[in-house]
Amino acid sequence: MVTIRSINIEPPLINTSCAWASDLSQLQELYDCPHTGAVTTRTATLDGFTETEEHTVRQQVVFTIDGTTSLNSYGYSPHPLSSYLSWIRTILSQPSASNKSKPFIISITSSSPPELTKMVQFIQQFRSSLPTTPYSLIAIELNTSCPNIPTKPPPAYNPPTLLPLLTVLAEAVSKDESLTVGLKLAPFLYRAQFVDLLECISSTLPNSPSSKSPFAFFTCTNTLGNSLLLPSLAPPSPTALPSFSLPTPLGGLAGASLHPLALGNVYTFTQLLSSYPHLSLKEIVVIGVGGVRDEEGVRRMRKVGARVVGCASAFGMEGVAVFGRLVGGLDD
Repeated sequence: MVTIRSINIEPPLINTSCAWASDLSQLQELYDCPHTGAVTTRTATLDGFTETEEHTVRQQVVFTIDGTTSLNSYGYSPHPLSSYLSWIRTILSQPSASNKSKPFIISITSSSPPELTKMVQFIQQFRSSLPTTPYSLIAIELNTSCPNIPTKPPPAYNPPTLLPLLTVLAEAVSKDESLTVGLKLAPFLYRAQFVDLLECISSTLPNSPSSKSPFAFFTCTNTLGNSLLLPSLAPPSPTALPSFSLPTPLGGLAGASLHPLALGNVYTFTQLLSSYPHLSLKEIVVIGVGGVRDEEGVRRMRKVGARVVGCASAFGMEGVAVFGRLVGGLDD
């Protein structure tokens, strides 16, 4: 079992925010799976992501011919935050719920600090309405890293844009230290990006040397944007032009092709956090995700420092049964 602030994850294996965790039936299946230690929702906005033609008729995901790598042009969930809160309440209120201690990680995003404040308030109101337990059943993950929204680049790559959002979350945690908050991060490509992110977080820390970091976990890494697959590697979707596998044609790369970069991100963060001058950052748990599709992938993630391992592409390809295979990688 891995404890992250106020939530317990047992086994330390989860789905990550993705299109296959979009609605009640999908969340229910993930919750009922005995091999997931927590359930992460698809990233929600306050009112639901306004889908354009690019994100509906043209919205696609494709897998390479060998089924190991994916490319997607997904945006955020079309369902508003209120729907996810309602669905989670439905799941948790079932008398037959198999695991009363399994938490939900609610993935949210906003580029507006006032709007993000409102979303956090709604989640906190929801948390307060749940039965009191020794542990929390709800955590918040701020998605800072979706590469598929042309007008809103990932704030993880731009600390001045990210800082006001982090400040909102830090203030929420200062008012309620039982709140578990994490960040879903973009794939970083050079050391300065990692350092800039940690310095940005450091600026939100209280002055007291004994204080806790407002941020309890990093989920890294998200998909790699501006990627392209040709039909020789992945069958084209029905609406794609003959020359490309996706109609967009660019998208976010995930799965096996991303795995080495994801391992590097997990390794770099765990190394930097372990020696960071502010002691509270050493407590941040890294959730390793990116190309995990078998037991060896789980073992590799844990070897480089991930305390919890996440899966999306293999889950999208195989369904929840994949977690029954992956859990074997936790035995070592």
